[in-house]
Amino acid sequence: MSLSFQIIFYEERNFQGRSYECSGDCADIHMHLNRCGSCRVDSGCFVVYDRPNFMGNQVFLRRGEYSDVQRMSSQTSGGGPSLMDNIRSCRVIPMHRGQFRIRVYERENFGGQMHELMEDSESLQERFYMSDCQSCNVMEGHWLLFEQANYRGRMMYARPGEYRNLRDMGVSNVQRISSVRRIMDVC
Repeated sequence: MSLSFQIIFYEERNFQGRSYECSGDCADIHMHLNRCGSCRVDSGCFVVYDRPNFMGNQVFLRRGEYSDVQRMSSQTSGGGPSLMDNIRSCRVIPMHRGQFRIRVYERENFGGQMHELMEDSESLQERFYMSDCQSCNVMEGHWLLFEQANYRGRMMYARPGEYRNLRDMGVSNVQRISSVRRIMDVC
């Protein structure tokens, strides 16, 4: 069984105005639309970004309707103020079968304490008595990393690879990772 991916972006809220259908990564949605006010995920899972080239604030989307981009992050990440007023790029999250493994490091460039996880963690600081978590190595699976404990605050998507600092994940002004969650959705 192959999993298809489809997301439709609309220029206006409530699925109005011109639309653009996408079935893969898109580095700049504004090549197709003037702006993005709403979207609908028909199949698959995506991460959307408020800047082009997979940069800026990020929101994880599973199948569903998102009638107002400005309220989207509070719908999807458990509350808090929206950090997104427009979607500029999107990335498909492929389904992963198998183990999940991530190594988190206290400092940038894989410095300080290191801990390996194979499951979600609501608070890295409490679980491992780490003062900070500023870099990671995703060895298996796809993960969501959060600025605050209990999967709150700004979110970062991490696919397999090395992230020497949080800027490598496309975000700025985030000081630490405080909680991590595996992406296990079959969207």
